[in-house]
Amino acid sequence: MPDGSVILVEIKRGTLSRVWNGKIEVIANLGGGPNGAAFGPDGAIYVCNNGGFAWHEIAGIYNIPGDAAPGYTTGRIERVDLATGKFERLYESVAGERLSGPNDIVFERSGAFWFTDLGKWRPRVKERGGLYYAKPDGSLVKEIAYGSVGLNGVGLSPDERVVYAAETDTARLWAFDVTGAGEIAPPPPGNVGRFVSGQPQMCRFDSLAVQANGDVCVATIGNGGITTITPAGVSSHVAFPDPLVTNIAFGGADMRDAYITLSATGQLIKTRWPEPGLKLNFAPY
Repeated sequence: MPDGSVILVEIKRGTLSRVWNGKIEVIANLGGGPNGAAFGPDGAIYVCNNGGFAWHEIAGIYNIPGDAAPGYTTGRIERVDLATGKFERLYESVAGERLSGPNDIVFERSGAFWFTDLGKWRPRVKERGGLYYAKPDGSLVKEIAYGSVGLNGVGLSPDERVVYAAETDTARLWAFDVTGAGEIAPPPPGNVGRFVSGQPQMCRFDSLAVQANGDVCVATIGNGGITTITPAGVSSHVAFPDPLVTNIAFGGADMRDAYITLSATGQLIKTRWPEPGLKLNFAPY
């Protein structure tokens, strides 16, 4: 934000929050599982709410998401008035099908947005996920691609001709070639999108951000860090001291300040990045 604060989601607490001056302030108590957020063209914040997880402890880490939370009903897209904290539900289904676990969101220049759905785990069953396109006035939401193991982070190439999405459990980066408003080129047979990159070791992909040069920075779980992937599929990795690195966002005057969430230890950190990030549409900074 222009005042130096950072707005983020806290999935486990169910809030949209502001971090500044060494403290955390709650903007809105959304409930469920606020999972990704972005500024829209009207100055409001649009939130992907996954509906809530059950949480687990593994090896002393207490922030491990699992199956659908007790009492889970649906995922949804919500609009939050930043000044008042009031929120409304825009979408909870597509063509009669419930949204399982909306995860991350990015606005294109037109004012419409793309979002991912991670799906939802239940005992012995996994609901699949996909990529979606919607308008912020509540007038349109459409399914673009469905059937992935679960899409997580989402971002646009600098020319907005490609939508990138990270598939969590396979640690694959997929590309969707944009052919029109909410339209993509057919993917290769049997694939959810156009394959960009996979990883040689066991890890998982979370949220992502795109650099100004078009490379994609993906928060990586397991070998905790940021995996940077070129459009040609070449990967490099920067490690951070947390196994659950879950997001990266860029800011600062030169867009080289990287804000990174370390979710196992519950930290938001700031570091300098070697390349500038791509400024998001409608961001107030």
